[in-house]
Amino acid sequence: MKLLLNIAKVLCVFIFLIFSSLSFGQTAFNLAKEKSSKIRFQLINNIIVMPLELNGVKLSFVLDSGVSRPILFNLVNMDSLQIKNTEQSYLRGLGSNGSIQAIRSRGNIIKVGEAVAVNRDVSLVFDESINFTSRLGVSVHGIIGYDIFKDFIVEVNYKSKYLRLYKREYFSKKRISKWKELDIEIVNLKPYLNGEVVVDNKLVPVKLLIDTGGSDALWLFENSNKNIVIPTESVFDDFLGKGLSGSVYGKRSKFNAFKLANLELHKVNVAYPDSASLSIARNFKERNGSVAGSILKRFNHFFDYENKKLYIKKNGNFNLPFYYNNSGITVEQNGFRVAKEKYTKSRRDSYGRKVDNTSGIDLFDTYKMVLKPSFTVVELRKNSNAMEAGIKIGDIILSVNAKETSNLSLQELNKFFYDKKGKLLRVRVDRGGKELSFRFQLDDVFKKKEPSKEGSN
Repeated sequence: MKLLLNIAKVLCVFIFLIFSSLSFGQTAFNLAKEKSSKIRFQLINNIIVMPLELNGVKLSFVLDSGVSRPILFNLVNMDSLQIKNTEQSYLRGLGSNGSIQAIRSRGNIIKVGEAVAVNRDVSLVFDESINFTSRLGVSVHGIIGYDIFKDFIVEVNYKSKYLRLYKREYFSKKRISKWKELDIEIVNLKPYLNGEVVVDNKLVPVKLLIDTGGSDALWLFENSNKNIVIPTESVFDDFLGKGLSGSVYGKRSKFNAFKLANLELHKVNVAYPDSASLSIARNFKERNGSVAGSILKRFNHFFDYENKKLYIKKNGNFNLPFYYNNSGITVEQNGFRVAKEKYTKSRRDSYGRKVDNTSGIDLFDTYKMVLKPSFTVVELRKNSNAMEAGIKIGDIILSVNAKETSNLSLQELNKFFYDKKGKLLRVRVDRGGKELSFRFQLDDVFKKKEPSKEGSN
């Protein structure tokens, strides 16, 4: 009997070890030789886009502290990625379309800077609508969050646009001796902090997800706190963005102030997502919303997940004003279009040699056909001046204020739409092969009553 009990104990330990290896077999990121590793990133629409290698293939990922596992989309060259050990799974995020089907792959190698982790899980999404590339105008293949933050002290320098991953044992506290220290809470592998907003001259405490993958300033969930209600004035309906589960709509407004520690930002943008988009976000009952890129970029940060600390210091972005998209036009870069590009061609003599222009022989202009980014209107705010002037979803924007979009990045194009209220825009579009021109003023989103437009040609 005693022998049987011993055998049973051994079997129990063996089974436990098997399940432990299946659940916890993923290795941590490790810096083999270096004390730290610096990674340069692009900051596009307040979102961090950084280089990453998956199974030896160089890719670009969004750093999104709101995700607990790497997610791969915009899938190209699948064979070279050597994806293996797959099983079906489902993912849910912000949006009203419920869960989306995904494939979970085990045993992958991920490299960020000089940090390497083996045997990592990655989720693959084949839904073409889940794609940051069209929204940011640069190639993005996935998102990663918790995996980066959990194994290091992570410096995020928004002003100089770099990350630095520090081995804990080599990190000097002197670096942050004069920084503001904030407590953070890690729930379901996601970071939360406490802030305060001024509502009707009252200071209201809020618990917010730290969302480096969001471009807005603040999102608040209506009625998650008795003092968090959508205002009846100075508010407008708008498209807020896209989550993993589809488009998110809601209302926008402004707060007089938002506070972190004793650092205060004024006239801060705030959005209230529709309740239909928030089922997954409400799983953590204490959460009141999110703080995202438009605020985060105003500070440099040190994340210390192990000790549940965040250190912040305001940078050169701190006093930048908060602007809304006053055009009501949301554009995405959807593929390419053929554009005519002018260039100067030199004349040649009878032997085919270039003729120096000093000889009095004129150079002449000619044109060539080239592929340029195609910027398509994908959302249009109702009752905006742009809509009243005649802009429609599906229009391909060719120029704004005589600037050809073929020579602009998506970020440069969006600057026209986030300009000051009342500014006149002259927009030329391609609609079904026909060119149309429109003129309208940027909205005053909080005071606008009747559309102000100047018609179309």
